[in-house]
Amino acid sequence: MKKVSTRQQGGVPSPLNSGKTTPGPPLKVLVVTSEWPTPENPTFVPFLVEQVAALREAGIAVEVFPFRGANNPANYNRARRQLRQRWDLESFDLIHAQFGQSGLVVGKTETPLVVTFHGSDLHGIVGEGGGYTLKGRLLRTASRRVARRATRVILVSWHLSAFLPMHTPFDVIPCGIDLEKFRPMARGEARSELGLPQEDPLVLFASSPRNPVKRFGLAQKVMESLGEESPAQLLTLEGIPHERVPLYMNACDALLMTSRHEGSPMVIKEALACNLPVVSLAVGDVADRISAVEGCVLCRSEVPGDLATALSPLLQEPRRVSGRSAVADLDHSILTPKILSSYRTTLALRNPGALSANSEPRS
Repeated sequence: MKKVSTRQQGGVPSPLNSGKTTPGPPLKVLVVTSEWPTPENPTFVPFLVEQVAALREAGIAVEVFPFRGANNPANYNRARRQLRQRWDLESFDLIHAQFGQSGLVVGKTETPLVVTFHGSDLHGIVGEGGGYTLKGRLLRTASRRVARRATRVILVSWHLSAFLPMHTPFDVIPCGIDLEKFRPMARGEARSELGLPQEDPLVLFASSPRNPVKRFGLAQKVMESLGEESPAQLLTLEGIPHERVPLYMNACDALLMTSRHEGSPMVIKEALACNLPVVSLAVGDVADRISAVEGCVLCRSEVPGDLATALSPLLQEPRRVSGRSAVADLDHSILTPKILSSYRTTLALRNPGALSANSEPRS
C-alpha cells in the first residue's frame, strides 16, 4: 500500500497564529485513537468525533486513524504496521494520540506527539471483582511510558496529573459537550416521548451495567437502601443511542454515579447541561463541576445507605438545578482554541526551552 504524504510547504495556519492570516496550507494533524465509531456502534465516543469536527472547522486538516486494541498485543502490532503502511508520519506537522494506549501504535517518529489521557489509561482497568486487573496495571505502566515519550500531554482533568511521570509538561483541557443537544426540556414531555410513567421517581445510571468501573451493583444497593418510603426505578443507558440520551436526562429526577474512578465523566457534564440533579461519588473532576451547584450532592462515602440518604430528597421533591452555568466553559468554541494553543506549544518544543506562557509542567 502506498503511504500517504500530507505535509506541504507553506506558512503557519491562522488558527495557531493569534488570528493573523499567513499564506500557506493548514496545519496537518493525524489523530490516532483506539476509540472511534464503528458500523456496529455508530454513535461511539461522540465527544471525540465532535472534537475532531471542531478542529476541522477551525481550519486544521485532520486525518483519523482508528483501531481496536481489545487488550490484545497482536492488534496493536497490526495497527502499528497498518499506520506506517498508510501514512508517512513525518509528513504530518503533529500527531495527536487519543487515550494512552493509542500512543503505543505511533512508535518512534520525528513528528511532535501530543497524547490526551482520559482516565482508565492512567488509572488502570477494573475487573469484575472490583479490583484493578493485571492488564489494567500493564496499561497504566504503558501509558506512563507513552507520556515520557510524548512532546506534550493533555489531561481531561487535573487529578490525572498525579499519575504522570515527574516533570511531564501538560495542559488540562476537558472534552466538550454539545450544549445545543443537551439542554433542559419539560420532564413530562420527555417521559411521554420515551413512554415512561409520569409520576414514578426515576433515577438514571448513565452507563452500561456491564462496565465494571461504573459499579452497577453498588447503584442497585443504593436503590434498595431507599426503602419503601422512596420507591424509585433505576434506568440505564444500555443500548441507548447518544442522540436520545438528553431525553432520558430530562425524564429522570436525578443522575447517580457510583464509579470506581473517572477522568472527566461526560455524563455528569451532560446532566448539568440539562439541569438534572446529580448525586455522585468524589471521582474525577466531579467535585469541580457540582460542588457549587445547589441541589447536587457530592458523597465521599461509598456506603449505599449514605448515598441513598443523599438521593432520597431529590426523589421526594423533584426539582431542577442551575447546572448549565457550571458547564458553560465546555462549549467547543471555548475549548478548541485551548487545544490549538496546546498544539502551538507542542510545535514550539521543537526548539529547546521554547515553552509557551500557558504551559504547566509538573514539578
